[in-house]
Amino acid sequence: MLVIMATVFTKIINGELPGRFVYEDDDIVAFLTIQPMTPGHTLVVPRAEIDNWQDIDAPVFARVMEVAQLIGKAVCRAFDTERSGVIIAGLEVPHLHVHVFPARDLSDFGFANVDNNPSPESLDDAQRKIKAAIAELS
Repeated sequence: MLVIMATVFTKIINGELPGRFVYEDDDIVAFLTIQPMTPGHTLVVPRAEIDNWQDIDAPVFARVMEVAQLIGKAVCRAFDTERSGVIIAGLEVPHLHVHVFPARDLSDFGFANVDNNPSPESLDDAQRKIKAAIAELS
């Protein structure tokens, strides 16, 4: 018998694992990654477990990207950058997620440069800043 296990992101979405959410609606959530490339690195995730971004229905993908754009504007405002980066890697967790992060130059786009041990205080501060920026943009 095949048993499908919930992804780590579904467990975060369902409150089974902790997550620092900055955005939620009926279909999409956004929460901070625990391995940020830059402070404010946020994951935009559909609630539905869709593994590969090429398999998502176009309207749902458009909604994911709409939220990613909002998060991009928010992280720019929150961390005083002119640009934000967007990456769909799709290799770490089999659940579509869009990485959105403040970017100052191309070196900010490296997964090899992630902070593997950010302080809880830095993550809490990033969450607070992004939520405040989203409120200002709304």
